[in-house]
Amino acid sequence: MYGWRARAGLIVPSVNSTAETELGPRMPDGVSSHVSRMYLEDGTVDHLEKMAGEAEESASLLGTADVDVIAYTCTAGSLHEGLGFDEQLESELSEAAGGVPTVATAASIKRAFDALGLERLSVTAPYIDDLNDLEVEFLEASGYDVTNMNGLGIKSGLEIGAQKQEDTYRTVREADHSGADAVFISCTNLPTLDIIEKLEADLGMPVLSSNQATLWDVMQNLPVSPEEPVGPGTLFEET
Repeated sequence: MYGWRARAGLIVPSVNSTAETELGPRMPDGVSSHVSRMYLEDGTVDHLEKMAGEAEESASLLGTADVDVIAYTCTAGSLHEGLGFDEQLESELSEAAGGVPTVATAASIKRAFDALGLERLSVTAPYIDDLNDLEVEFLEASGYDVTNMNGLGIKSGLEIGAQKQEDTYRTVREADHSGADAVFISCTNLPTLDIIEKLEADLGMPVLSSNQATLWDVMQNLPVSPEEPVGPGTLFEET
């Protein structure tokens, strides 16, 4: 039987081609992952709001698979309505799934920052300016200082998922990180897990990403203890 130790449920935007690919194979031995999708056309606030209307049904469907934890794997989609929306979303989805512990990426990144005692963030995000601005507002309202927002201006979710990790590495490495105590790479559709440790070694500071923080938060809520860290970087090494 698959999932003989535990089962993780992932709620994924329909255009996201990265989250389940990066998170699923990282699950500990005996932990299976199960995906429910929400329709999303592109990365605009209006479409994110429409997508959010499908989230409870997606959580309810995962609940029927007897999952042990659910992750809402969308950064902008869990912060676009401002401070508190991430935690409200977690509560509503947990209730829809019959009480299954639920994490949303925007809340997961905050828990990860706090676990490492981070306060000043240099952010790289693939979004258009409207979403980049909303993310800065959300992070600063949550108590973090965004020292730099390096936005890529990509509207298409498919285009975000097609970004090469080596290009993202160069983009992040060449950004302005002065005054920051960590780098954050936003968006669960942006492939990042294979470059985090390289960036940490080359930049000399912690590097976190949306998928990394979501995976870490899922592990905090699974009833298993992995034999070794399942994810990369300082976040998994030191917490």
